[in-house]
Amino acid sequence: MTTTALPHEELAATLRGDLVTPADPGYDQARAVYNAMIDKRPAAIAYCRDAADVVACVRYGRAQGLDLAVRGGGHNAGGLGVADGALVIDLSRLRSTTVDPVHHTVRADAGCTWGDVDHATVAFGMATPSGIVASTGVAGLTLGGGIGYLARRFGLTVDNLLGADVVLADGTFAHASESEHADLFWALRGGGGNFGVVTSFTFRCHDIGEHGVVIGGPVLYDLADTPDVLRWYRELLPSLPEELNGWFGLLTVPPAPPFPEQLWGRKACGIVWCYTGSHDKAEEVLEPVRSFGTPLLVGLQSMPYTALQGAFDALYPAGLQWYWRADVFHEISDEAIDIHLKHGEKLPTMHSSMHLYPIDGAASRVAPDAMAFPHRSGGWSGVIVGVDPAPEKAEAIAQWTRDYWEELHPTSAGGAYVNFMMEEGQDRVQASYRGNYDRLAAVKRRYDPENVFHINQNIRPK
Repeated sequence: MTTTALPHEELAATLRGDLVTPADPGYDQARAVYNAMIDKRPAAIAYCRDAADVVACVRYGRAQGLDLAVRGGGHNAGGLGVADGALVIDLSRLRSTTVDPVHHTVRADAGCTWGDVDHATVAFGMATPSGIVASTGVAGLTLGGGIGYLARRFGLTVDNLLGADVVLADGTFAHASESEHADLFWALRGGGGNFGVVTSFTFRCHDIGEHGVVIGGPVLYDLADTPDVLRWYRELLPSLPEELNGWFGLLTVPPAPPFPEQLWGRKACGIVWCYTGSHDKAEEVLEPVRSFGTPLLVGLQSMPYTALQGAFDALYPAGLQWYWRADVFHEISDEAIDIHLKHGEKLPTMHSSMHLYPIDGAASRVAPDAMAFPHRSGGWSGVIVGVDPAPEKAEAIAQWTRDYWEELHPTSAGGAYVNFMMEEGQDRVQASYRGNYDRLAAVKRRYDPENVFHINQNIRPK
């Protein structure tokens, strides 16, 4: 009597974690990512329990000629943690954190979200720079750069990365730091998932606020005030103490508390501020922020840093339709301001938005070739997102995003923050890495000469 082997039975027998294939009832749930506009059908999804599982997946995938997709938090704009016919190496069950409060470090597994890390560090009054959404995965955000609330004071996430454990394309294991595999460490700090599967990260932490309590929140203005607010903001921000940071957005006020009911559904512009300095100085530092213009809402208040980081999680749960376009801007020009107002008036859905994140202060004092992340000339990282729960609105939100980006792009510095990019072609990838691209291609040749890890913003081996 003969028996038919189950698909990928050999791999399943090797793993401590679970392997899900198209024949399994949980397959559709397993293949889903944060952006519901992505609909890929991988050959299998491996839920890795440890670095040994990752090694097994890399070796098996190569032996079987399978594409390898690596998924951490699954937030990637282009859904690049999953692909048709690929073996998905899912890291979501690698989720431990270890804080060293004496040496101000945290070690985080690659399946952690920033909510996991903040929960661990803020208990000690510390944080490491990350983004603005707690459900974002640590791995993807870090490997792309990491721009968020703490960037002006403490730099980007990659500026605070001390080391990483990596499974390489040949299935071997390495630790990358300034003193070990220094070229790989250089490339990991902004070069995305091109060089291996990172299984854990070690970050430097910083004391913030008063025992982890910061002062933050939105200040919102009428949409018609956008030109005045942006002109004021572009001049004010570089002059502010680095303990205060704020990103600008065009938005529709969500129809839910804590926003006042009279503002629900109203199109607006605003700045979300975060002050991490001494509370004794807060009134003086925040005075220009509170006093400018005629705001619809001043939502500044004391809160744990974890509360500010998680403020948008409920508004943007997994499973929405997302369409992204991005650029880096050295300045916010008058021409750009007119374009922002024009397309802000056309915001197509409540979830759709445009954000400008400062690359200023500590983030701009790092040399552009010190690590893979090249955007160090000051300015802002901009992103336009068309977002909605309804699949039938996918084309409308995509068209608004494209129209907005195509008109705004000529005012940009060229290239974008890779974490904000969808699949946009090799020219865009190369433009986004600027003068660092050739060195990245050389490191890629050393560590992944066959381009095993290519389901990403791909850097081809030189």
